[in-house]
Amino acid sequence: MSFIRALTIERLTTVILFLLLFAMAVRVPTDTDTWWHLRSGQWIVDERAVPRSDPFSHTRAGAPWIDHSWGAQVVLYGAYRLFGGMGGIGDSGNIGLALYTAVLATAGMALVYRMCEGTAYLRAFVVVLGAAAAAVFWSPRPQMFSFFLGALVLYLLHRFRRERTDRLWAIPLLIALWVNLHGGYAIGFIFLIGTLIGESIAAALDPGDPGTAGWKSVRRLAAVTGVSLLAVLLNPYGWHMLAYPFRTVGIGALQDFIQEWASPDFHQRQVWPFGMLLIAVLASAGLGVRRMAWTDLVLVCGTALMALMAGRNIAVFAIVAAPVLSQNLDTWLDQRGWQIRPLRRVRGTQLVVNWALLAVVALGTAAKIAYTLSPETMRRAQAETLPVELAGHLRTAPPAGRMFNSYNWGGYLMFAAPDVPVYVDGRTDLYDDAFLRGYLEIVLVRDGWAEALEQQQLDVIAIEGNSVLAQMLRTRPEIWHERRFDAGRSALFVRGDSSGE
Repeated sequence: MSFIRALTIERLTTVILFLLLFAMAVRVPTDTDTWWHLRSGQWIVDERAVPRSDPFSHTRAGAPWIDHSWGAQVVLYGAYRLFGGMGGIGDSGNIGLALYTAVLATAGMALVYRMCEGTAYLRAFVVVLGAAAAAVFWSPRPQMFSFFLGALVLYLLHRFRRERTDRLWAIPLLIALWVNLHGGYAIGFIFLIGTLIGESIAAALDPGDPGTAGWKSVRRLAAVTGVSLLAVLLNPYGWHMLAYPFRTVGIGALQDFIQEWASPDFHQRQVWPFGMLLIAVLASAGLGVRRMAWTDLVLVCGTALMALMAGRNIAVFAIVAAPVLSQNLDTWLDQRGWQIRPLRRVRGTQLVVNWALLAVVALGTAAKIAYTLSPETMRRAQAETLPVELAGHLRTAPPAGRMFNSYNWGGYLMFAAPDVPVYVDGRTDLYDDAFLRGYLEIVLVRDGWAEALEQQQLDVIAIEGNSVLAQMLRTRPEIWHERRFDAGRSALFVRGDSSGE
């Protein structure tokens, strides 16, 4: 009975919030990069080794490759196989991929909720806004570990700064784990260094402020940062992982042509929550009497700049900005006496209503998740976004020549047609800037594209049916024989003298 009576308005709000967040995070796996991570995880499990050279492409075959996400790939493949994944479109393994995403996304937002201030209503509002902004990042890829671990490191730093609870010893251990899961471990250092800078400024300019941790804490942070740097070396590739984040950021083609590395396009609706969160943080900082802490200012400004430079950093900004927004709004509402305090205890009709509301939300959430994870929903969504028929043809009738393929589809073809080496895929660090720009010269039909196909002895081309390259190849039917798949969304061109026709 005590459990039944414990469902206060505040607890009801929190439970409903996370039911809805989990349902929002459950989505059909359609991200094309998911599949090369799955294929890599499969290779690691089968070979019982971490790859050190490329086994999947013909353009980089045998070249040194740092598989920065090897640990997460094994987890991802394990989740896929746990639910019966066998490589088919919309098969039950996709349930494992969807739940992998939802669990890590919800766990990350739970840590953000713990960092927020104010009533359950205020924290729920801020967390929903933060989740809506961060959701552009959520997909079944190793980066979900960076989302969760980033929130966890920030939470430990938050408790150290605001509650004087020192659990910083755990951060080097998390970094050692993180560096074996995803190259985004650099996010942890962004939070560490940002906190170190902010606390140093506070110690220098506001030594008498009760909220200032002081130079002793700064030294503690510096020591933890140094040990964490050493922890990066605990991976199969050793010191090479220290330079990995800089290598990836230095690839100019990423910013120029790949959406998640480009600045956010605010004409797209999925980016609007980020704009709202950014404006809300700025407005709340101006409205409140309580001055933003130096560390909060450094982290908000730094991650906002990162997000404005590359859309993939929006989620990093969201987990930093949401707690700061809640602090500012809580102070502002308190000053005006506008806080709505939930009832501490409920009984009678109110208790019945609470449980009824929770039941309705739980049933609605379960229905939404069941619909999303149904085989028919997943098959339909994947058939509309992935080159399923094209991959099936390549799997059953592997071409004799070397294949040129769309960058967007390389990862899926690697997984769905594993016997056909790809030309390019989402492993941008493997292909480097010069190679990717050469790829773009061909796919955008710039000067010398036809000669490049000849020089590289490319006899098979698997690309989007409406691409510029496809349209140009159709003007040369005497050379290139076309076959269309996936309701015309994908096309396979085979050079006439190598088609066997």
